[in-house]
Amino acid sequence: MDKHENVVIKREEEKNSSMVASTFIKYAAYLIIFFGIIWFLINYVWPVFS
Repeated sequence: MDKHENVVIKREEEKNSSMVASTFIKYAAYLIIFFGIIWFLINYVWPVFS
C-alpha cells in the first residue's frame, strides 16, 4: 500500500503545481488586457475629449 499512496500523493502535487501555473497565466493575461485597454484609452480616447 505504500507505493500506491506515494503515487497518489505525487499525482496530487503535480496537479496542484499545474493549477497554480495555469491560474497565474490566466490572471497575468487579465492584467495585460486590462492595462492594454487603459493604455488605449489614455493614448487615443482621452486626447479627443481634451
